[in-house]
Amino acid sequence: MPTQQKIALVTGAGSGIGRACSVALAGAGFTVVLAGRRLEPLTAVADDIRAAGGAALALSCDVADEARVKALFETTHSTFGRLDFLFNNAGLFSPNVNLEDLEVARWRAIVDVNLTGAFLCTQAAFRLMKAQSPRGGRIVNNGSISAHAPRPNSAPYTSTKHAITGLTKATSLDGRKYDIACGQIDIGNAETDMTGRMKAGVPQADGSVRPEPLMDLDHVARAIVYMATLPLDANVQFMTIMATKMPFVGRG
Repeated sequence: MPTQQKIALVTGAGSGIGRACSVALAGAGFTVVLAGRRLEPLTAVADDIRAAGGAALALSCDVADEARVKALFETTHSTFGRLDFLFNNAGLFSPNVNLEDLEVARWRAIVDVNLTGAFLCTQAAFRLMKAQSPRGGRIVNNGSISAHAPRPNSAPYTSTKHAITGLTKATSLDGRKYDIACGQIDIGNAETDMTGRMKAGVPQADGSVRPEPLMDLDHVARAIVYMATLPLDANVQFMTIMATKMPFVGRG
């Protein structure tokens, strides 16, 4: 593997934000390891990347499963010899139910994927990045505007995204001695299959239901490429990228 080749690993890479960012990273010259629970969509993304002249490897992984995460990073290391960039993107949304009616099992499932999964991947990346030569790398966590302001009926998702901000700060601090940088991107209303419903209307803090504007996924992908391609002596600690007119700044 040539020393100039950069290796990126993206979780939740089979659709939406993960897919768009994986394709963009490949276009920027990264070899991309595509991770997710279902292999079929990952393989389709890998085929698209290769058709465009890039390099990609699709690997099935449930990030909430410690053994599967270990295997994911071991395969990445054995195949490519290093890891330069990790995008902790995999996540689950909250069901639209009242807080008092939420099943504890659903709470735990969201925490396991959104928070524990990000921690397990970060831990595995640390072990790899600190031992490789050249040493170090970069981790970006997918936060959310919910890390700053919640939506109605989103207790598990919002709680995990607040926790991701804490993980980002701790990772950034603990990674310094290994030349590992860590930042967070908070995304508001990027248009995906899961957010398309916002055009029809979603609950607001005042109890009303109103449509919200969306932005093109390409803007998120370009932001991730920017963060990923910085030299390790510079870091975007936090970035918020959002549809300009979404109801986030101000009262409503």
